[in-house]
Amino acid sequence: MKKLGLVFISLILITSILGIPAVYAQAGPVVVTSAAKVDFPLNLNFSLSAKSSADIVDIRLRYSVEQESYADVISEAFVTVTPAQSVDVTWSLDMRRIGGLPPGTTVHYWWVIRDAAGEKLETSPASVTFADNRHNWDELTESLITIYWYNGGTKFAAEVMSAAQESLTKLNSDTGAKLTEPLKIYVYASTQDMLNALIFPYEWTGAVTFPPYNIIVIGLEPEYIDWGKSTIAHELTHVAVHQVTANPYSYLPTWLDEGLAMYSEGLIDVSISTALMKAVKANSLISIRSLASPFSALSDLAILSYAESFSIVDYLISTYGQEKMLELLTVFSHGSNYDDALNTVYGFNIDGLNTLWRDYVMEQFQPARTVAGLVGAATY
Repeated sequence: MKKLGLVFISLILITSILGIPAVYAQAGPVVVTSAAKVDFPLNLNFSLSAKSSADIVDIRLRYSVEQESYADVISEAFVTVTPAQSVDVTWSLDMRRIGGLPPGTTVHYWWVIRDAAGEKLETSPASVTFADNRHNWDELTESLITIYWYNGGTKFAAEVMSAAQESLTKLNSDTGAKLTEPLKIYVYASTQDMLNALIFPYEWTGAVTFPPYNIIVIGLEPEYIDWGKSTIAHELTHVAVHQVTANPYSYLPTWLDEGLAMYSEGLIDVSISTALMKAVKANSLISIRSLASPFSALSDLAILSYAESFSIVDYLISTYGQEKMLELLTVFSHGSNYDDALNTVYGFNIDGLNTLWRDYVMEQFQPARTVAGLVGAATY
């Protein structure tokens, strides 16, 4: 028996020295290499090399996109593989199929590999940033905001940052809302550069906000910094208000979301006030209940929708104050519907608000009255 034991031990030593797998060696798939390569903005390409003591017959890529979510969302891709003990495979996430991802988005991914012997390997998650690597980005961080830019120099970036911080201060003063999560702002050197970073963009787009990702992209040349400041104030408001009110049950009415964003801009373009004045005189105002839904794609109706939204928010803040607006946003964050939220905070529903606001805006645009019978007709 002792001799047999010595022979068995000798066989184990020989197989170890020669690299011959021992019968008790751990079987199953092993990853040789794994990588993810960004082809911005169209594709995120994954590659894998793996081997096993039996033919690898099934490979799947699982991935999740880092964004605001109320449930873990994991996608799974079935990767084509020809059964073999050593395999090399690739798979691409086509952004045109999912509508694209904004620059700076983090994607987590891992592999699930099975062989013909029934052995399975699930790798640990790795991460890749879907970065726009076509530009050499600089970055500037202050508090919760990070600005990325590649044209215009540090002075330009400082102006953009100053505008963003001032917008936050004004937003907090007007509504009580503020950022609660980090925000990234990608400043492209031109509108065309920005459009080239998006999948299926509207040609008239100057800036886009991605609230679930806490990312803003804008096309901004240094000579148009004034336009950029008001646009950043608008887009930043969307993000901050979303962070304050996000919940899995309901969304803000569109008039409130867009109205707050326009209110944050400060001075409103004359086309906005003109559209509102014309609608008041023609008695063609859109009801606030209708403005709770997405705005019309028709330009004239869209402009009026934005004009009314600004006016409604202006009415609520100037009449009832900042604290009530923050209370309204807080109630919405609990998943309340539109009528209940307004009733809780102000004591009237959407129809009641519509009546009060119409009186307010009609008074604003009422022609100046004259004292009859006086030469020169004094106004008062």
